[in-house]
Amino acid sequence: MTTAPLRKDAARNWERIVAVARELVDGGTALQLNDVARRAGLGVGTVYRHFATPEALLETVATPCLEDLAEHGRRALADPDPWHALSGFLARVLEAQVTDAALPPVAAAPADALPRTTELKAALRSTGSTLLHCAHLAGAVRPDLTAPDLVPLVCGLAHAATVHGGPLPVRTATAHRYLATLLDGLRP
Repeated sequence: MTTAPLRKDAARNWERIVAVARELVDGGTALQLNDVARRAGLGVGTVYRHFATPEALLETVATPCLEDLAEHGRRALADPDPWHALSGFLARVLEAQVTDAALPPVAAAPADALPRTTELKAALRSTGSTLLHCAHLAGAVRPDLTAPDLVPLVCGLAHAATVHGGPLPVRTATAHRYLATLLDGLRP
């Protein structure tokens, strides 16, 4: 099913809502649609017409990052070196978790508000599983590592790097250092 393109004024409103939501998320403020409407200078009804729930708005804010990760995953699947493909994919996912404040809550949510979010998260899980399977076949990773282990491991590293604190470059460097330690432990 396709939807009709938005009128120019509706498209501007949508973009304004998403931009304000991005600012709030990046600033560590929980999304409340009434607050977004006020900050965007729009009526509450306008915001609710575009986004029925704060979760739908948060997922919309996270979608570009999820799409970037899915594209990175498609490229990783073409890498002939299974270890390089898996470790590079995990590094990119970890960096996204640390640098995009919208991603961790969307990734951790037990249910999705938008079908596109479900589709992208499923693609990322599938990519991770396939990359791990290829690494297993090549003997590049421990045989006891399973695909369901990947998400909590990467999320745990992202959380640890975030708790470590500091400016974004320090958190990112910390996350990469933690990942390097984890990757050493994944080798057979």
